[in-house]
Amino acid sequence: MSNKRQVHLVAHFPGVNNLTVWNDPASGSQIDFASFRHFAQTAERGLFDYVFLAEGLRLREHGGEIHDLDVAGRPATLAIITAMAAVTERIGVVGTLSSTFNEPYELARQLASIDHLSGGRVGWNVVTSSDAFHGANFRRGGFLPYPERYVRAAEFVTLAKQLWDSWGADAHVANKHTGQFVDDAQVDDVRFAGTQFDVSATSTLPRSPQRYPVIVQAGDSPAGRDFASEHAEIIFTRKGTLEEGQKFYTDVKGRLPKVGRTEDSLRIMPGVSFVIGDSAADAEEKSRAIALAQVSPQTAIAWVEAIWGRELPGLDPDGPLPTVDPGEQEQRQGQVSTQVNDRLARVQQLRARAEAEKLTVRQLVVKETSRHDFVGTPAHIAAEMDKAVQLRAADGFVVIPHITPTGLDEFVDRVVPELQDRGVFRTDYPQSETGETTLRSTLNLPDPQAVNAREYEEAIA
Repeated sequence: MSNKRQVHLVAHFPGVNNLTVWNDPASGSQIDFASFRHFAQTAERGLFDYVFLAEGLRLREHGGEIHDLDVAGRPATLAIITAMAAVTERIGVVGTLSSTFNEPYELARQLASIDHLSGGRVGWNVVTSSDAFHGANFRRGGFLPYPERYVRAAEFVTLAKQLWDSWGADAHVANKHTGQFVDDAQVDDVRFAGTQFDVSATSTLPRSPQRYPVIVQAGDSPAGRDFASEHAEIIFTRKGTLEEGQKFYTDVKGRLPKVGRTEDSLRIMPGVSFVIGDSAADAEEKSRAIALAQVSPQTAIAWVEAIWGRELPGLDPDGPLPTVDPGEQEQRQGQVSTQVNDRLARVQQLRARAEAEKLTVRQLVVKETSRHDFVGTPAHIAAEMDKAVQLRAADGFVVIPHITPTGLDEFVDRVVPELQDRGVFRTDYPQSETGETTLRSTLNLPDPQAVNAREYEEAIA
C-alpha cells in the first residue's frame, strides 16, 4: 500500500437535502426500496466506507404550507439502514438520529440489534436537532435550550456506550455441554444518574462484533467541536476553502489529546457536491445547468421571502429583488440556512450584489446557494481530493450526488479508479482473520475505549 494518506469516501443518499433535483427526468423514487438498494450497492461496488442517511423529523414549511420543492418524502432512518445492510455485505450503514427526541435505552438497543444483524457495520450520526419547529412533533411539546441540547447529547451517548459495553467479551457462553448460556458475572447492570437521564438497566444484547456502533457527529459550532472531540469518531462538516479546512482540522484534532485520544481516532469528512465532465469547460457548463435546476422559481421566491421575513405576493423570480422593507415573520420553518440574525443588513447585502452583477431574483439565489465543491474531469476531482487529504484539510469526503439513485454511478466508475491510480484509495475492503469487515475496521479506527466499568477500571489501573 502507498505511504500516502488514504482518502475515505462516504456516499450520502440524496433524499432529504436541497441539492437534490428530484424532478430531473433521470431521478427515481426517494421511497421505493429499489432506489436505496441501487445506491447502497453502487457505493459498495466503489468500496466506499459507508452509506449515509440524513433524517427529517418534520416536513419543512413555507408560509405555513408544506414546502415540497426541496424534499420528496422523509422515511424513517432505522428501517432504511437495516434494509440497506441486508442487501450489502461489507459497506457500512450510518443513520442520523436525534439525541433530543429519542430515549437512550431504546435507541441503543435498536442500533445494537442492527449492528449484530449486519456483522458490525452500523454507525450513528448524533444530532441534537436544530429548532423548536421539530420539537412540536413530540410529547415534550417544546425544545431544549441550545446548551442543554449538548448536555443531553453527551449524557445520551455516554449512557448508550455503557449499555453497549455492559456485556464482557466472553459473556455469551452458549456451551451446549455444560448448559451455560450466559456468564452472569460478565454482564453488568448499568446505573446512570445525570441531569437529563436517571436510568437503571441491564442490556438485552451481548457486545456487537465491533464492540459498538461508530459515532458520527455533524456540527461546526464550538459546542459541537467539544462534543465531537470527546465522543465522535467521525465529524461530518461543511467544506470551505483549503485553508479553512486546515484550520478546522487542526482545531478539532488539537482537542483530542486533552481527552486522552489520538489523532487517528477521529476522521474529519466534509460533505461535498460534484460535477464530472469530459473537460473542464464541459464540467463547468454542466455545473451551471445543475445549479439552475436545484433552484426552481418557487424555491427562489421561498428563499427570498425567508430572508425578507414576509410574504412577497407577485414577486417575479425572473425580475429584480423586492423594494419593500423586510418584516419579522418566519416564512420557511425548518431551514437552518435561511435563519437571519440581522435581516436589514442581509437584505442590503443582497441588493448590492444583485445590482453589481445584474442578477434577477432566481439568478441571485443560484449564486448565493448553489456551490459545487468539485467540478472538472475525473482526474481533476481525484487530484483535488487527494490534495486536501495530504495537506490535512480532511480525512475524506461525504459525497452528495444530485440525482437519486443513479447520481453516484459516474463517480464510482470514473473518479474512484483515478484515486486508486494515485495510490490513495483502497482496491478492496479490509478483512479480519475471520473474514469479517466491520465499519470500524474499514475506517481504520482504533478499538473504542473501554466503558465497561470493570474493564475501564482495569484499563486505567
